[in-house]
Amino acid sequence: MTELTRRQALLLALTAGLPLPAVTRTRAAAQKITVALDWTVNTNHIGLFVARDKGFYRDAGLSVEILPYGDTGSGTLVANRVADFGISGSLGLFTQKSAGADLKAVYAVVQSETGRVVFNADRATIKSPKNLDGLTYGGFGSAWENTLISTIIRHDGGKGDFATVTLGTSAYEALANGAVDFTLEVSTWEGVEAELKGLKQRSFRYADYGVPDEHTTLIVASNAFLAANPKAAAAFVQATQRGYALAVDQPREAGELLLAASKDTLTNPALIHASLKALNDGHFLKSADGAIGTMDKAKMEAMGGYLFASGILRDGDGKALQEKPDLRAYFTNEFLG
Repeated sequence: MTELTRRQALLLALTAGLPLPAVTRTRAAAQKITVALDWTVNTNHIGLFVARDKGFYRDAGLSVEILPYGDTGSGTLVANRVADFGISGSLGLFTQKSAGADLKAVYAVVQSETGRVVFNADRATIKSPKNLDGLTYGGFGSAWENTLISTIIRHDGGKGDFATVTLGTSAYEALANGAVDFTLEVSTWEGVEAELKGLKQRSFRYADYGVPDEHTTLIVASNAFLAANPKAAAAFVQATQRGYALAVDQPREAGELLLAASKDTLTNPALIHASLKALNDGHFLKSADGAIGTMDKAKMEAMGGYLFASGILRDGDGKALQEKPDLRAYFTNEFLG
């Protein structure tokens, strides 16, 4: 329609009392997407905030709401369709799905294990994991921890016998003041924080002592959502991938975006920038061979197999699985760009 005839149509409609012609919409309504976090905001979440605040989601036709962290786990929210996507630990994915939760991993936030067994650097008698036998571990209350630590100690020739005190996040203070001998920490967060505080620590990497390497942090969705919304799922995953790519390529900008988005909870800019540096220097967000977001089939199946063999994977009745599940059903890379 030319501009002249458009004006004529409007004029005729007005003078004749006819309804105005519909105006063509230039952009379809954005699809609403919700994302649940697995913990209070930290650098593992940075790609989500970058993608939202740089307009990557908007460009993909999405309106994304990042839900505040609460008492209900992200996997539970996703499986019950309260949230469309969620940040999840690898352990959470395997255990919840084995118990019947409708979950599937669609993005690997972290390309390799960031967790460490950590202890104070002045403990000269701790030379290797077998020296942890008989010591006291400050823990978080899961069966997984005992399996993990026992594997590491036994792989080094020890018995795997140690005392456990369940402390939650207070374990880090207890370690610093010597109330416990060792604990587990995320090297790119608690490890960085300890370094900024001037605490001297040493650590053991899980994969060096018999535990399969893993994608520590994942993004999950439900099969129900993915089946009903394949295009929106792909748009979300690929826009998120752009967000994490920017965090790798332009970490200063990404860190400032995360800080600006979470002023009330992130009060230590030095920690954010140092943590992001650790994630990038360690090739956690983007592997040394260039993988970003992609889940390694061998890693996923090795960790799932390890958890099954250790009796960690249980059904909905809490009984250990008797047959190894089809681990290919636990994850997919199909929504990546």
